[in-house]
Amino acid sequence: CKQEMLQKKNAVLVDGVILNGPIMDSKAGEKFVEEACKLIMAEVVQKADEVTEKVCEWQAPETLKQILDLEMRDTGECHQKLLQLCRDVIQYSVKTNHPRFFNQLYAGLDYYSLVARFITEALNPSVYTYEVSPVFLLVEEAVIKKMIEFIGWEEGDGIFNPGGSVSNMYAMNLARYKFCPEIKEKGLSGLPRLVLFASEECHYSMKKAASFLGIGTENVYFIRTDERGKMIPEELEKQVQRARKEGSAPFLVCATAGTTVLGAFDPLDKIADICEKHGLWLHVDASWGGSALISRKHCRLLHGIHRADSVAWNPHKMLLAGIQCCALLVKDNSGLLKKCYSAEAAYLFQQDKFYDVSYDTGDKSIQCSRRPDAFKFWLMWKALGTTGLEERVNRALALTRYLVEEIKKREGFQLLLEPEYANVCFWYIPPSLRKMEDGPEFWQKLHQVAPIIKERMMKKGSMMLGYQPHRGKVNFFRQVVISPQVSREDMDFLLDEIELLAKDL
Repeated sequence: CKQEMLQKKNAVLVDGVILNGPIMDSKAGEKFVEEACKLIMAEVVQKADEVTEKVCEWQAPETLKQILDLEMRDTGECHQKLLQLCRDVIQYSVKTNHPRFFNQLYAGLDYYSLVARFITEALNPSVYTYEVSPVFLLVEEAVIKKMIEFIGWEEGDGIFNPGGSVSNMYAMNLARYKFCPEIKEKGLSGLPRLVLFASEECHYSMKKAASFLGIGTENVYFIRTDERGKMIPEELEKQVQRARKEGSAPFLVCATAGTTVLGAFDPLDKIADICEKHGLWLHVDASWGGSALISRKHCRLLHGIHRADSVAWNPHKMLLAGIQCCALLVKDNSGLLKKCYSAEAAYLFQQDKFYDVSYDTGDKSIQCSRRPDAFKFWLMWKALGTTGLEERVNRALALTRYLVEEIKKREGFQLLLEPEYANVCFWYIPPSLRKMEDGPEFWQKLHQVAPIIKERMMKKGSMMLGYQPHRGKVNFFRQVVISPQVSREDMDFLLDEIELLAKDL
């Protein structure tokens, strides 16, 4: 083949490499894309709401390694082998769009968001400058503006980034920069002992962010919560005063709107009063609960959020925008984000460009390459309208209420607490334990029930449901309602299936 190429007119050979023409077989590549898309359509999209399909085809790790043929070789595989690998990947992956996937704080499939992902994957843009990503920068600006309106701010700023954990880290660093701007150039050496406050129920990313930023996990003061998992404002006040007496420098309070396990919403108004009194930055981690802002009925859960200095909100959770789609929103509109994070790379953010360089927003991010995640949310929002998004939230919470009432009716099921949001936490007590006296032995045996049921449902493939111990309580199920493909019948099935799987326990 090389000899034939060399014999052609004007053939050029450099370092043994023929430079004439492309080396990629475009026709074969296009054919593979076409066939793979048909496969995705048939095996993923069209089966997304079929309850007769398995949520997962469980295999042990060593078995799955053999099935997938993970070894990379010197020579490439033929297209038919590659398509078979694609089929295997789909077959043995968890179907998070299945109506009976209740395992995480995301679920379901939005078709418009999916198309948006296809488009951005094909275009492969990076959102840092207007010259390389004109459409997606304008889309992000429009989406951030609309999200800010729902928070209740008159103006603001924001950036989409990879995950709520990163949003929380952004906010922590931004609050520290606001408190001590010289840290950007001078570093940590001259700083007092900085202290921040978060509830016992906050997301674990607060500890990770404190560690990553050099603040230290010991300087995260965890505030006691009430029986529902809400931060107690009086305890926050005590801890702030304690920190000041110790000679530390409090700078940040992180409140949570929708805790991971219990789905609790901290009392934002009362916390904001304390932050104003002591001059503290108020960040609200609304990664999970932020989407309730879209609902006129349920936005009361976040009453007072307009008083926050920053908010983390993940549309990829309740609103199904597709992982990942996460925004950090900031009330300050004076360019604080850019001042904190900019490095002014001359090869990328030139100030003498032929267009308005204020649209080169990449310097507000700690990333260079950045995905156009806002586009997924934008296209879905355009398709459904605000009323369509609101309907998703309202329906999910209505289904949650239905499930709670059904749990109350059934023998053997016991709620931990009445849910505020879409997290339903409950125990299933098998027949053999129902007459057992309440005591250490009872709770020790009940602790073993949820893991066994989880194993059985995974291996059967009937559904996926999370469980955990929490704050002294033994293992319990946490059912999360999100997907609009979930129905009342799925709620009934969940309870029936648990009873079926545990009948011999």
